[in-house]
Amino acid sequence: MKTKFTVFSAIFFLMISMSYAQKKEASQSIISGKVNISKYHSREELEKMPKGDLLTLYIERIEVIVNILPNIAFATKPGITMESLGIPETKDNKKALEENIEASDTYFESTIEFQKKILPYSDTTDLIAAILFYESTLKALHTYDDFKKD
Repeated sequence: MKTKFTVFSAIFFLMISMSYAQKKEASQSIISGKVNISKYHSREELEKMPKGDLLTLYIERIEVIVNILPNIAFATKPGITMESLGIPETKDNKKALEENIEASDTYFESTIEFQKKILPYSDTTDLIAAILFYESTLKALHTYDDFKKD
């Protein structure tokens, strides 16, 4: 009885380890992080907001732009992977993607650190103009496919 239990346990663990070893690691998305904003604003709405809220909106828009714009030649939405684009998932390509994502994160963090210190000194009118510009850029991403030749 004890031998049967040991053999059964060994076979069970062997089957589990084989199935785990054969599972392919999921492809990493080319675009990661925040990729959309909750609302687009009019100038009138922004003019009624306190400067602190404007600073938050400005930083949110920078985050989305930093996550999307450098990669629009590949994708404009999350979920697109090297595999889905037909890019070979070699060790070098995976490493390049990981380094790109890490560099983007580092850039965003340092930019935000700078913005939080310096941006409060900006003119409210310029801040509103920048938010509207960033929002128009993000709206333009919805028409990106129109620029592709069929």
